[in-house]
Amino acid sequence: MGLHASIQVSGLTNPGRVRTHNEDTIGDDPDLGVVIVADGMGGYSSGEIASQIAVDSVLNELRQTLPDIKPGELDQRLGYSAQTRAVRNAIVHANTAIYEAARKDPRHRGMGTTLVMAAFRDSQLTIANVGDSRMYRLREARLEQLTVDHTLIQDLVDHGFYNREEARGALNKNLVTRALGIEPSVAVDVREGLALPGDLYLLCSDGLNDMIDDEAIRLALCEHGHDLELTATSLIGAALNAGGKDNVSVIVVRVMDPQTQDAPWYDRILKIVARQANGTH
Repeated sequence: MGLHASIQVSGLTNPGRVRTHNEDTIGDDPDLGVVIVADGMGGYSSGEIASQIAVDSVLNELRQTLPDIKPGELDQRLGYSAQTRAVRNAIVHANTAIYEAARKDPRHRGMGTTLVMAAFRDSQLTIANVGDSRMYRLREARLEQLTVDHTLIQDLVDHGFYNREEARGALNKNLVTRALGIEPSVAVDVREGLALPGDLYLLCSDGLNDMIDDEAIRLALCEHGHDLELTATSLIGAALNAGGKDNVSVIVVRVMDPQTQDAPWYDRILKIVARQANGTH
């Protein structure tokens, strides 16, 4: 049994207290093991069009490609898994779809969207992002941000001009340096890892982490993580109570334990190694 059949997912999106409409789009296919959050940008309805194209395009592409990939299959030429290759290619195709849609309709010129997504299969996890939508992991009560924001402020932090606390209050913190649909091509950050039973993953638009800090996110996941719907509702509520200045979207994923004694020996060994690396047994 693959991990793609053993995740629980709950997602929620809200326009916030200031914006008149919601440009965020969320999507998931638990049977495929895929979850996506996209935060659109552009005038009038263009942002929500871009984010919807992104989510629909990626899901449709992966429904065609992921089932044909064998668990653990590697792409020797690229140096990572075939699953990660498929995820990256799906995002590149979504970028082209948004760019072409904007090029054909002057009303949507300049529209774009951020995107963060994850694909779970067996013990394998692929994470991909473009822009400043984030993915976090809660493991053994420790919260870790798994993605790096593609923003001007993050570049300044990386070069030592700001620390993380100063960056939270910066006026230019939402200026993204990468987005889908803006250019004919796009650079996609991908990361691979192991998903362990009991892990909680959070994907969110910046409408969440701009309103509440990482410690508030960690506490919400720790307190409500047994109930994913309650977790999602609690996080959205916290962002709204803090001002709700932007659209806010969250997807919460719990990794179940599908493995039995019939699990491949290398999966069991990888789990043991991962637990030791994280100081657990």
